[in-house]
Amino acid sequence: MDVFLGIDVGSVSTNLALLDPDLNVVYDLYLRTSGRPIDAVQRAVSAARGYLPPRSTVLAAGATGSARRLAGELIGADVVKNEITAHSVAAIHSEPRVRTLIEIGGQDSKIVIIRNQVAVDFAMNSICAAGTGSFLDQQANRLCVPIEEFGDLALKSTAPVRIAGRCTVFAETDMIHKQQVGHKVEDIVAGLCRALVRNYLANVAKGKEILAPVVFQGGVAANAGIRKALADELKTEIIVPDRYGVMGAIGAALLASEWREEARSASHFRGFEIGEVSYKTTSFECKECPNQCEVIEVLMNGVKIAGWGDRCGRYQTGKTEPPPCGECVESEESLAR
Repeated sequence: MDVFLGIDVGSVSTNLALLDPDLNVVYDLYLRTSGRPIDAVQRAVSAARGYLPPRSTVLAAGATGSARRLAGELIGADVVKNEITAHSVAAIHSEPRVRTLIEIGGQDSKIVIIRNQVAVDFAMNSICAAGTGSFLDQQANRLCVPIEEFGDLALKSTAPVRIAGRCTVFAETDMIHKQQVGHKVEDIVAGLCRALVRNYLANVAKGKEILAPVVFQGGVAANAGIRKALADELKTEIIVPDRYGVMGAIGAALLASEWREEARSASHFRGFEIGEVSYKTTSFECKECPNQCEVIEVLMNGVKIAGWGDRCGRYQTGKTEPPPCGECVESEESLAR
């Protein structure tokens, strides 16, 4: 079987998707990253290998996510793209009429404005995790409600309470107060869903023209309470793709297919054997100049395959002659001016 492979490595989850030559999804996988992105990538690739028949071929591979550069080096990706691009491509493929993309994941949330199948504007959340999947996980755990039941419980509410959702600390404090004065759990959960949607629209989507059709993807799209709160606030239907949780990986695979069509060359994919390879990362602070760059190097079976973090490129793979010491400092000063 010939496939395009896409992988999306984030702080909370690692997702993989396989597309056939007609760009239909034939396999997808959602794994917890658990703070070990290399292990997560290897497990995902090994699982894909177990699904595919023997002698299957990866026509091209793509990587995205917050750990896209690391994942790209591990698998030998032909294309490495940011999450905005990957999610936009996947949303357009799923719903060609889409004009607004809302994506909420484990640690970040974003909005992409799409016009005529082109992403023309976007925004992401700041360092605050209010409204993301990890925050919902924490609150569900504190309320002793399985996260899988969190959204459905919100739909049972008849009198949602008002929760301060602008900050994770304030939201949790407010929820505790509502419990102590006797509000029902379903009303608190519904109030939290509404608060998180208000926070998203007031901060991430601030100043953006939100037009239908609106596509909602990312892990939080599984939450029925959030979906309803979004629909109520925006007063429009919210479209949730069938594979809402792995759209980043699907987008990476679609971008890999575009690379294949344009490059018309063999993929750089390292093979499914990477699930059994020994990978190691090392980091150090370079002392060659005042920049003191934090350098990352990736070793495969003890051999360096990649390096980054240095401004001058002295530690990057393929560099044979570093620039004169201080050149990168001048470059940085020029940029500052």
